[in-house]
Amino acid sequence: MARVGFRCDAGVGSGVGHLVRCVALAEELRGRGVEAVFLGAVHGSEWARAQLRERGFPLVAAPASAPRLAALACELRLDAVVLDSYDLPAETGAVLREAGFPVLAIVDGDPPGQQADLYLDQNLGAERRPFSGPARRLAGARYVLLRDSVRRHRRAPDPGPVPHVLCFFGGTDSAGVAPAWAAALLATGVPFRGTVVSPTPFAAGGPIAVIPPTDRLPELMAGADLVVTAAGSAVWELLYLGVPAALSWVADNQLVGYRELVDRGAAAGLGRAADARAVALLARLLADPAVREEHGRRGGGLVDGRGRERVADALLALARS
Repeated sequence: MARVGFRCDAGVGSGVGHLVRCVALAEELRGRGVEAVFLGAVHGSEWARAQLRERGFPLVAAPASAPRLAALACELRLDAVVLDSYDLPAETGAVLREAGFPVLAIVDGDPPGQQADLYLDQNLGAERRPFSGPARRLAGARYVLLRDSVRRHRRAPDPGPVPHVLCFFGGTDSAGVAPAWAAALLATGVPFRGTVVSPTPFAAGGPIAVIPPTDRLPELMAGADLVVTAAGSAVWELLYLGVPAALSWVADNQLVGYRELVDRGAAAGLGRAADARAVALLARLLADPAVREEHGRRGGGLVDGRGRERVADALLALARS
């Protein structure tokens, strides 16, 4: 059986987006008879650990140095390695390739920092950004990696008397912004019922229920009238489901995707802070279903859900060459 290693980390400081998209690709590979092994660490997020444990994907501690990582890849008899981290030594890809391992590097709009045989930038509009070099790049929303738990859902909002708002900021809310956005929703003065996902409990008050990170998130997204979140990896899930979204950003690497989506009208742009301008925009979205639904309409169809199949095709072709 072929075996692919995924070098990524997850935790309170770094978030869980890297791990989530690697899990999606690992699910696709396993469906094709390929074993997936995760190399790295999960810090402070039981939800992230459960994503691997419940799917039966082993997690092996990864050494810090590139040569030792290559030695571990040899020991595990990997056929290819996927790199999805901003914190790896710059020579990691080169060392792995010198050791004979095909390398796929997942990036987010930034110039490729690692040597790789194949690059993946699944961000909307990435196909229009300059790219040079001998390696191949898979770019744009055609290559978005979605988990099984997302692909089996379809949008089904609850036709209640007031809109249902879902608010979350990744699996760890690494920037700690959920309370501020909950307060912004309450400040609109517009009737709604809300669900805020936060790893740290807090009393939001009013019509807002605060819940811990949950595997029901795809179901909650599909049933929402509006989702307030950051322009991270969950955005692609929202586009696939066609759910109206109002976006902020909590990390600089999210700004490229934020601007692309807002400029296309595929999401409402709240800016970075939960300030008076953001409150006014949220009030308009809550009060006017047509405005909300227009964002969902423009975003729907941008992600067809088959991106992981295209990426797996390219990766396995590389591993066999």
